[in-house]
Amino acid sequence: MENFTFYNPTRLIFGRDQVQALQTELPKYGKNILVVYGGGSVKKSGLYDNVMNQLKQLDVNVFELPGVEPNPRLSTVHKGVDICKNENIDFLLAVGGGSVIDCTKAIAAGAKYDGDAWDFISHKVEATDALPFGTVLTLAATGSEMNAGSVITNWETKEKLGWGSEATYPKFSILDPVNTFTVPREHTIYGMVDMMSHVFESYFSHSTNTPLQERFLESILRTVIETAPKLLENLESYEHRETILYSGTMALNGMTYMGMQGDWATHNIEHAVSAVYDIPHGGGLAILFPNKMKYAVEKGVGISRFVQLAVRVFHVDPTGKSDRDVALEGIDRLRDFWTSIDAPSRLADYDIDDTNLDLMADKCMHAGPFGGFQTLDREDAKAILKMSL
Repeated sequence: MENFTFYNPTRLIFGRDQVQALQTELPKYGKNILVVYGGGSVKKSGLYDNVMNQLKQLDVNVFELPGVEPNPRLSTVHKGVDICKNENIDFLLAVGGGSVIDCTKAIAAGAKYDGDAWDFISHKVEATDALPFGTVLTLAATGSEMNAGSVITNWETKEKLGWGSEATYPKFSILDPVNTFTVPREHTIYGMVDMMSHVFESYFSHSTNTPLQERFLESILRTVIETAPKLLENLESYEHRETILYSGTMALNGMTYMGMQGDWATHNIEHAVSAVYDIPHGGGLAILFPNKMKYAVEKGVGISRFVQLAVRVFHVDPTGKSDRDVALEGIDRLRDFWTSIDAPSRLADYDIDDTNLDLMADKCMHAGPFGGFQTLDREDAKAILKMSL
């Protein structure tokens, strides 16, 4: 187990009708509130009106930033920062999914920074301060509601980068499963792929003596695998939405993988793909992850961990089989599961061919060789992308 310090200050407010908690949480932070949200879904669902009614009952000044993109863009961050500085915003409220929350984190940090927010997103400087913010979550996927991480796309330079700071934990996050009822089937699928991918990024680790952490992570995978088909049969099942919502939070809030050094190579490759093609993050991960896993097995990296995953999570019978065959069978079962819930399996599903293969491989190398479980270079990234066409 690696040495670690665990810190997570986010107050998690979970359950039906918990949006009412805004009445007690918001008065702690000030009068000028910026509400950040995406497209029209929060208005169609009635959540926008619900939130605004809560705010009307408080003595606050409300400002709005709508239109956050599914892959939130630096240009939108700039708009939010300008509002914060011009209107003396005291607190930001993100109403939406991970993209809205990620954008809000960058705005909150940018409002406390004299330069361009891209400086800390691109790791030129560290974000050391941020305006306080909270979230009302609408999508089970990224875990951004209870971590400090954020991913922002610079569309002008075709870069999509992850960053984070101890200053960018939400003060509180309100999670009502009912607010995820209207998430379309397709995005529900992407969300479940995303949370499973977060687990995989932590699970594939060379850290030793982490049996409890591994069991935590495996239990999240099994829970999502068992619940996904049931949820997709009834998208308004409170029970199943509740289970998936909590799974997404636990997959990336730090509580299940303390002392483990993860991989995160597949996320880096997906960011390169969606920086160029602007595809759904969960869709990209569904395509790339099994191929990245097979690439590692073929290179002989971490075979025992793949065998453990295959046996414990995908119930592969290892009797009479080589470790390599067991590992590959487990990966095939992952692919079969994602296919069974209609997740994409090839970049061609998004009309992506080999035209920009070299460009995407180049984008993977923004910080040099990458991956904590299997170190990859440009040619490795290009090979995995080619496998995924």
